[in-house]
Amino acid sequence: MRILERIFEAFLWRSRLMVLFAVVFSLLASFALFIVASVEIFEPLEKLFAVHFHISPEEHEDLVGSIVGAIDLFLIATVLIIFSLGLYELFISKIDEAENDEKSSRILAIHSLDDLKERLAKVVLMVLIVTFFKYAIHIKYETPLDTLYLAVGVLMLALALYYSHKNH
Repeated sequence: MRILERIFEAFLWRSRLMVLFAVVFSLLASFALFIVASVEIFEPLEKLFAVHFHISPEEHEDLVGSIVGAIDLFLIATVLIIFSLGLYELFISKIDEAENDEKSSRILAIHSLDDLKERLAKVVLMVLIVTFFKYAIHIKYETPLDTLYLAVGVLMLALALYYSHKNH
């Protein structure tokens, strides 16, 4: 019975390596989002240079929307990187290079599942703020109720930011 227990425990311990699939594919998705976001910024800038910075108000709105959308994609790509690093450190091994680098960011130092959730929540909140901003610049505010909805949205975001930093 003791041998069977050791075999099962060894299998169970090694099954944590399945997390590598999430790590690798999250990194690939992050890389893809960085490329897409870069293209999303490059295309409107290319148009802007082609017309020598003379753009109509509609084109100005499109330019700002594209850049804000790209920022959103960069933030989501960052979430995927943090997720990958966190899963790797929690389930596989500490990243020696990060431990030895005194310049490394503390946001990437993940010691527990709660650390990972906290860091992801902060970046996801930033994604929500940027997404809100992206949609807010395209809305036509025609009635006072539209403006009230905008104000309530900004208030909700402010409360979310306040409560996310309240622990500190």
